[in-house]
Amino acid sequence: MPVPDAPALIAATVAAIGTPDPDAAAAADRRQDSLTKPPGSLGRLEALATRIAGITARPRPRLDRRLIVVAAADHGVAARGVSAYPAEVTAQMVTNFLAGGSAINVLAEHAGARVRIVDAGVAGETPHDARLLRLRLGPGTRDMTRQPAMTRALAGQAIAEGIALFEAERADAGVDIVAGGEMGIGNSTAAAAIVAAITDVPPRAITGRGTGIDDAAFETKVSTVTHALALHALDARDGAGILAAVGGFEIGVLAGVYLAAAAARVPVVLDGVISTAAALIADALAPGARAFMIAAHRSPEPGHRAALDHLGLEPLLDLGMRLGEGTGAALGISLCVAACRLLDEMATFAEAGVTASANVVEPEA
Repeated sequence: MPVPDAPALIAATVAAIGTPDPDAAAAADRRQDSLTKPPGSLGRLEALATRIAGITARPRPRLDRRLIVVAAADHGVAARGVSAYPAEVTAQMVTNFLAGGSAINVLAEHAGARVRIVDAGVAGETPHDARLLRLRLGPGTRDMTRQPAMTRALAGQAIAEGIALFEAERADAGVDIVAGGEMGIGNSTAAAAIVAAITDVPPRAITGRGTGIDDAAFETKVSTVTHALALHALDARDGAGILAAVGGFEIGVLAGVYLAAAAARVPVVLDGVISTAAALIADALAPGARAFMIAAHRSPEPGHRAALDHLGLEPLLDLGMRLGEGTGAALGISLCVAACRLLDEMATFAEAGVTASANVVEPEA
């Protein structure tokens, strides 16, 4: 059943997004300085834990319930020859996700995260499986070089479905940290168009080779993004309008997940360029949402750097990863968990009976 009154749900979710709690962050900082280590010796892990404390409003956050949402959808623009793989791969990969045979399955298990697979709008048939959320908002989007990829109403529905998905997962099993992953042949072209529209960086500077296309296909991809942007005359502040014109159903669902997580004070871990394009949509709808986002890694895709710069996020890792699926975000979750466990479980100087430096002040109990 479609989410009823999608505009109202989106508006209420955006209105519920607050700001990180400075008192919780300050308390986390004080505890960091009292732990049995030289101040700052754990580097960016300390800052990460403090940031998560502010996001969650908990001075000693625990991230025990971990969720990765992998949304899949097809793109009409794939018919332009912008990918090295045929469109039927999207449905095939959904089956692979459910069978546990993909990279995200392996890395999610490593991170101790459950995976929710979503058919947001796959063109081919996908399994009737209780583990698959079959939204099927459409049989893929339309070709954005000829007309909007979807109607504005469908764009709103995709975002609302992402909000409802997160809220259902949180009610069912709890969510302390969430990451977004995706699958969709042609979606790096949609992501490039979103990044260019919102950051105002020229298409050639932000368009990458995605699945490993050759020079001719790359030129086709650049011209495709350029033509789509000229056709639709987009407003960088209109997240729903950009999603409708050049986006994808899976990108809309992830944007909704991010908005709902921000409203619930749950850290959002971003993956690569498509996941981060969804974050740009969420940020356009609710600029305060970026304060709840953590960039897991930097992809070699040039649009990813532009998107992260726009959001003001510094990635935790730079491993040359560009698979998508949420794989980089799964590693990011592992780092977030490690940072918070260090903050919570290490002994203070007083607890361990270790002599502290003169400027260490024990936090209040």
